[in-house]
Amino acid sequence: MRNLRDAWDYLTTGANWGGPEGLWHLLVQQLLISVTALLAAMLVGLTLALWLGHLGRAGFLSVNITNVGRAVPTFALLAILVTLDHPGTATFGPYGRAGLATLIALALFALPPIYTNAYVAVREVPPAVKESAAGMGMTGSQQFWRVELPIALPVIVSGLRIATVTTVGLVPISGILGSDQGGLGTFIFDGLNRFFNTPILVGGVLTVILAVVLDVALVRAEYLLTPWTRRARP
Repeated sequence: MRNLRDAWDYLTTGANWGGPEGLWHLLVQQLLISVTALLAAMLVGLTLALWLGHLGRAGFLSVNITNVGRAVPTFALLAILVTLDHPGTATFGPYGRAGLATLIALALFALPPIYTNAYVAVREVPPAVKESAAGMGMTGSQQFWRVELPIALPVIVSGLRIATVTTVGLVPISGILGSDQGGLGTFIFDGLNRFFNTPILVGGVLTVILAVVLDVALVRAEYLLTPWTRRARP
């Protein structure tokens, strides 16, 4: 109970939130790294998955590649990347030391759920629906944007939610391997080095809260983008 009281006191003290080492700054760091890695994974994963799913090709290869991606530990991949000459531990813009290595590792880890869900969602659109769209005279692109993508969107968002929560939770590990912009990980590992439980608990709690907030935001986005899935009100 004492650890919880100490963590609460820390969170409710305004001075701990300001400044270059304050909690707001660390939260922004973690959000920046998480969002950038997710956008990179989405750019690659969604583009390939939606295209191949629409064409109905490379199913076996796609699923197996993503399964291999899930089997590679992010920590091990990040450790390998920071030991290479490039990307290594060089400073990368606002992402700090080892920033590029961190982004690559996180993006590769976020890629499997994004890619798999998007590919399966589009590939599994009922053939009868596609045939109906073609019978109405829709072109391939019209069929994709007006029929396949709307039907697949809930499953696609589900993959994004999985990737988002996982990525936010993994950002702190970058602080172990030399990153000076590791978000709340910097705070957590400082506590570990000093055997001080309060930073560990505070950093963990804020990481969970950030993941939940982003997850809720995606649920809300899905709700707004798929009005046809809502139950009709009596």
